[in-house]
Amino acid sequence: MTTPYARELEIAQLAVQRAAILTKRVFHEKAKGTVSKDDASPVTVGDFGAQALIIAALRHNFPGDAIVAEEESAQLRADEGLRELIWGLVRGTKLEDPEAEGLLGGGVRDVDDLLEVVDLGRSAGGREGRVWTLDPIDGTKGFLRGGQYALALALLEDGEVKVGVLGCPNLPVDDAAPLTVDIGANQSDDEGRGVIFSAVIGQGATSRPLSTGGLTEGKSIKMKEVTEMASASFCESVEAGHSNQSESAQIAQKLGITKPSVRMDSQAKYGSIARGAGDIYLRLPTSKTYQEKIWDHAGGDLIVREAGGQVTDTKGRRLDFGVGRTLASNSGVIAAPAAVHNQVLDVVQEVLGLK
Repeated sequence: MTTPYARELEIAQLAVQRAAILTKRVFHEKAKGTVSKDDASPVTVGDFGAQALIIAALRHNFPGDAIVAEEESAQLRADEGLRELIWGLVRGTKLEDPEAEGLLGGGVRDVDDLLEVVDLGRSAGGREGRVWTLDPIDGTKGFLRGGQYALALALLEDGEVKVGVLGCPNLPVDDAAPLTVDIGANQSDDEGRGVIFSAVIGQGATSRPLSTGGLTEGKSIKMKEVTEMASASFCESVEAGHSNQSESAQIAQKLGITKPSVRMDSQAKYGSIARGAGDIYLRLPTSKTYQEKIWDHAGGDLIVREAGGQVTDTKGRRLDFGVGRTLASNSGVIAAPAAVHNQVLDVVQEVLGLK
């Protein structure tokens, strides 16, 4: 008997794995040709290439599903050189296992199809039907600095996350490897690094080494039990603009946490705490108007919850992925082991003046 969402999980993992081959190649070849977009964050050829590869696999296997993805093709349509560079990378990226590659379908057919595929990610999202969320390179700045980034893919059904996959090329394969304060920069995807986290609703969370062929064997992951807050560690964003770091420091002090926070980009933070390498992830609001994007949290949210954690906003509400392309009804993120989540939430609300 096939388990629910087995095909969606397999395709999502293989699609992320194939796209990771491209992002690693882009990094090593220094072909990062960065351009600016409206929010001034860097966009690389890796973003566009990975998005095209993943959406092409989704289009082939689940043609009726909607897709909410970060990038759109306007930049590519205006820059022939960038467009041709990305097309060359996409065309040349395949899984080494022919059977696995075959499951993903024919890929991107030509340059015109490249533009069309990228723009299939323009769905408005919402609370009805099946919607995939995709961030082809979550943590673009981490990618550029050789730190942490993630290829983040999730399936929503009627606004609820059902499948989550995070490919993290620069994280250690070893689930027991502790987080170090330098993990946010100057890492590499050499031997012993590269992991893919995944979860299906009600089926637990798994990690497995990234490969260049078919899927490797996975292992069940669980969050670490926190018995003493003094020994706990927490993760936060590298960029001060993404999370209020001074308030995080106050929260850590009130909780009795003495270890320095581990700062890294992307949903690699969710994967790290889900397997017990870290304990708590805080993303505190930096403004009253900023809205988190659903593709930055959907996969990680499910993986942490399936590993025994709880994820809420700073008001204690579950993250609502059915509003549209943003988490418009939420403010901030708190992810922690279920047993201590309320304790962390209480201190967060005290420091933020929400009580």
